[in-house]
Amino acid sequence: MALLEVTDLSVTYSPRDSAQVRAVDGVTFSVEEGEFVGLLGESGCGKSTLGNAVLRLLEKPAAISGGRIVFDGRDITEASEDELRPLRWVDLSTVFQSSMNSLNPVITVREQFADCFAAHEEAAGRGLDVDERAGELLEMVSLPRDVLRRYPHELSGGMKQRVALALALALRPKFVLLDEPTTGLDVVVQREILDRLAELREELGFAVLFISHDLGTVVEMADRVLVMYGGELVEDQPADAIVHDHLHPYTAGLMGSYADPRDEHVEVAFIPGRPPDLSRSHEGCLFAPRCPVAVDACESEHPELLPAGRGEARCLLVEWAVADGVPARKAAPVDQLDAVFAADASPRGAADGEPVLVVDGAGKTYKVRRGGKSTSVRAVHDVSFALRPGRVTALVGQSGSGKTTIARMITGVERPSDGTVRFGSTDVGSLGRRALRGYRRHVQLVFQDPFSALNPTRTVAYAISRPLRNHLGLGKQDARARAGELLETVGLSPAAQYLDKLPHQLSGGQRQRVVIARALASEPEVLVADEPISMLDVSIRAEIVALLDRLVRERGIAMLYITHDLLSARLLADEVMVLNQGEMVEHGPTMEVIREARDPYTRKLLAAIPHPGAPRPGGAQTAGPAEVATPALP
Repeated sequence: MALLEVTDLSVTYSPRDSAQVRAVDGVTFSVEEGEFVGLLGESGCGKSTLGNAVLRLLEKPAAISGGRIVFDGRDITEASEDELRPLRWVDLSTVFQSSMNSLNPVITVREQFADCFAAHEEAAGRGLDVDERAGELLEMVSLPRDVLRRYPHELSGGMKQRVALALALALRPKFVLLDEPTTGLDVVVQREILDRLAELREELGFAVLFISHDLGTVVEMADRVLVMYGGELVEDQPADAIVHDHLHPYTAGLMGSYADPRDEHVEVAFIPGRPPDLSRSHEGCLFAPRCPVAVDACESEHPELLPAGRGEARCLLVEWAVADGVPARKAAPVDQLDAVFAADASPRGAADGEPVLVVDGAGKTYKVRRGGKSTSVRAVHDVSFALRPGRVTALVGQSGSGKTTIARMITGVERPSDGTVRFGSTDVGSLGRRALRGYRRHVQLVFQDPFSALNPTRTVAYAISRPLRNHLGLGKQDARARAGELLETVGLSPAAQYLDKLPHQLSGGQRQRVVIARALASEPEVLVADEPISMLDVSIRAEIVALLDRLVRERGIAMLYITHDLLSARLLADEVMVLNQGEMVEHGPTMEVIREARDPYTRKLLAAIPHPGAPRPGGAQTAGPAEVATPALP
């Protein structure tokens, strides 16, 4: 018997004020002892709901409406809280997506470990030395013992996620569920955490269900991959088979979202359309409206999950091929999908025209107090570059490298301590408050997190109309009409369907399109895009990159694209600047920097990019050259 067996599991949301939603529909899978299983899919496909159901963490209006969950030979489908309490943390554990939200912000890290040990005294051991055991756990995830004295807000995102991982492993569980544990972290920190996770799994032997929308990371880590769409499993195969012999069109679309940044002919790929509305009944295949190889039968016949290849797939094309006795991958037209999903990203022309904005020898030093004494922290030092119309300049580096400080100086939020930022002949650092308001009409910002960038109590029409009325002086009706035109420009059509919606009624990709439309409202010459895709699904990321690329071409905007990801920089940027600890270590045409990276830090960023087919962490090979191996956090 497998360690975890899930059979025909369904989860339904039954809110009082809206239609019932079948978020998980008849899902069956198992996880063997010590096995690493990846669960892959876009936001809204049911991944996290399935994970919470497995751990029995669902809250109303969600409830298990069918099926069974058997863990370690015990049926826990209807177990009470008293029956589940001895299992949680001891045998079943989890690491949630947002490390800040999974740690108590008002107690120290030591107290969080002490709470865990006190709640499970029998499993932890009576008379346990909390400091010694918690210190060992922190060292296990490559953190120093003095982290025990700190509060969560005093730690970086990567350090908080390591603490969450150490807490999850505190009582040596048999099974750990990881729900998007590295989303939002930069690629180097993500690489460090995933490599350490692979080592710990080898040492401790626990099984893993790894939930993610990031196919590259899942394939790199997992033994087996489950692909979920519309609340159903659509493919279940070994990780290497998912890469080379994926059977479902949806999996092929996700695969198309990845590329080797060193490839000169890399293409931007995305899956057109939107996931299905699970509050409505559907005939036929749920993916058919987005599938480029769907046939007439796909509209009316709902496929079953059947044996195919080295696993299972839910696709009529695969089913027909198997029924004919022919290998499904070769017989079905799914082979065509890698080309069908791809959209060309040809490079822009040579740089011409005068710079719109020039950063010359800019630096920023902050005064901070530590231990009652004042000290200086240099965030940025001697950075120079120019932004030109119709061109994209990427600023690449890890969190804390100074990227956002540069963006704040460009937008006038911070004044440079050294050097200048010039917009035309204007020294931005010398502008007063009133002049800055006029300047910001010309330089607009696209924020990282579309979930917090919009006022949750105001409509889309209000969000876009504000800059139209404040900067361009349009009246209420004219501003609303122009807001509709901007929504059409960013691909939200028909606009009337979105103008009166609130942010929570939109998907993440739709929210980010609204944020871009708002930034375009004042007709800026410069757009600063600060990590605009890091919080989005991988298929939506490619879609937003393609949108930004089109806007730069059509409108002649000068764009500064801030990212920690050299792959997305390769897809969008004409030139790349690599920033390390506030200093520029590399600057040049994009392909030249990527193919001929001279600085070890640039090579380290390249080595950290997850990619399907890459060597597995913890194996004989590493993700990058030995001379630039990623060190553990101090």
